[in-house]
Formats: sequence, structure tokens, C-alpha cells
Amino acid sequence: MVGLGLPEILVILLILFFIFGAKRLPAIGEGLGKTIKELRKIRDERKTEKGKEEKDQKGDLISDLRRRSG
Repeated sequence: MVGLGLPEILVILLILFFIFGAKRLPAIGEGLGKTIKELRKIRDERKTEKGKEEKDQKGDLISDLRRRSG
């Protein structure tokens, strides 16, 4: 995490409880969870694309070296 300990998290949750009330907190938590899930999905897709690009570049380098030596 970002250096937040249990006491800091509890204070944040308490403040959110007072601001939004008990009825809205589950909906807020659900929305936050969905947002985090989407961000992770986007991050993983970018990692996959980057890995494919690096693999293609390595493959091109090897084929270039083979053409030059052969």
C-alpha cells in the first residue's frame, strides 16, 4: 500500500462513514472495487502488449543476425 497502517485506514473509514452514512458506503465500496478491477485489467493488458513487442523485437534481432552471418 501507500504507507497506510491500520490506524490511518480506520480514521479514513470513520470519516467516510460520517460523510456518506452507513447506507451509501456499500455502494461506494462496490464502485471503488470495480474501478480498481478495471485499472488492473488495463495494466495487465499493457504488460501483455509490451511483452509481445519485446518478443517481436528480439525475434527480429535474431533473424537479422542470421541473415547477416549467413
